[in-house]
Amino acid sequence: MKFWKKLTNDERKERIQKALHDNVNFSKDTSLGYPASKLDSRVFNDDAPFLKDAPILQTYVANPNNIGCHTFGTSEKAFNGTQEIEREVLSVIAVDIFKAEPDAFDGYISPGGTEANIQAIWMFRNYYSNNYDAKAEEIAIVASEDTHYSIPKASNLLQLDWLKIPVDFNTRAIDTDRLEQIILTAKGNGKKYFIAVSNMGTTMFGSVDNPEDYIAVFEKYDLLFKLHVDGAYGGFVYPFSNQQSVINFTNPKISSITIDAHKMLQAPYGTGVFICRKGYIENVLTKEAEYVEGMDLTLCGSRSGANAVAVWMILFTYGPNGWFEKVSVLQMRTQFLCNQLDALNIPYFREPFMNIVTVKAAHIPKHLAEKYDLVPQQHDENNQWYKIVLMDHVEVEHLTTFIEDLMATHYV
Repeated sequence: MKFWKKLTNDERKERIQKALHDNVNFSKDTSLGYPASKLDSRVFNDDAPFLKDAPILQTYVANPNNIGCHTFGTSEKAFNGTQEIEREVLSVIAVDIFKAEPDAFDGYISPGGTEANIQAIWMFRNYYSNNYDAKAEEIAIVASEDTHYSIPKASNLLQLDWLKIPVDFNTRAIDTDRLEQIILTAKGNGKKYFIAVSNMGTTMFGSVDNPEDYIAVFEKYDLLFKLHVDGAYGGFVYPFSNQQSVINFTNPKISSITIDAHKMLQAPYGTGVFICRKGYIENVLTKEAEYVEGMDLTLCGSRSGANAVAVWMILFTYGPNGWFEKVSVLQMRTQFLCNQLDALNIPYFREPFMNIVTVKAAHIPKHLAEKYDLVPQQHDENNQWYKIVLMDHVEVEHLTTFIEDLMATHYV
């Protein structure tokens, strides 16, 4: 690990205090030009004694704006401290987890995986437009039918066609024959440029696509493509549970990755991560943001520096070994549930390196699904699957109670 290590509580507090010191202090500094301030002290008590031991809460009260992209060019000098914290987070994720070379990536802490996925597609669309004079009707998004709804949302916003690739009902693997047919048909209909989205842990199944399925077809027909990995769910699981994984920047065909910190990492909601190789993010420069020091290269613009601090605190509290241990515990709990379902001959899908188990709905009575807050694939009478997510709060005793209730029904 080049950047990631475990720090003591005192070391973490000292680092965040330095970051806040390096930012503008709206309580003490004379700063007349910013349309921002600390949180309103008439509503949020900034003198509470517990704040001195709560770096994240201190940061929320200070209210830094990490507007812009801090891996590219200059940034607003008023928030240098929390920008540096963000760069440290991005280095851990890009280099230590996803094997990028130092200083060979750009990225930012986004308001979530949905924006990060849209950012990637927006960026590649503009890349094709800027470098090949591509028209929108010549560009297509390619992603499986299990992909996250942010992809059809991006298709709608950016006015690009989404080529939906079927998957096998039981294995959730991409149907490579249909993939090839769909790509050939699209090529015949005038599509020249492709943006493929490969899933690292789909929302419903936790399934992991093989990026080589996409690469093989595009290269077979000599088509221009960019490959984005949506690891919004699996990004903080799969690289640790499958340490032989090559779904990272060691694969030269992978150009960008999305990871959510507000899922497995348990950061506050509204915390995603977008990482891409150098040479792409400048394609989404908003030149009209002239009053912003540096360049606005993000979809959202203003965003809280406290989210970057929250991710930093989590990463440097655990360290790489502590995080590996946490993921390993969740994998063991997942395997425990699978063993129980196997004993009852109840069919399910589970990606071997993920912590989601998706059970065929015919084997789960509705009252149990409601009792245990299982999530259906569809919220209607056509639902075929329920998913169980082995998050940190889901312990073996919860699983045991669920299995006992399942055994007591007439559905087993």
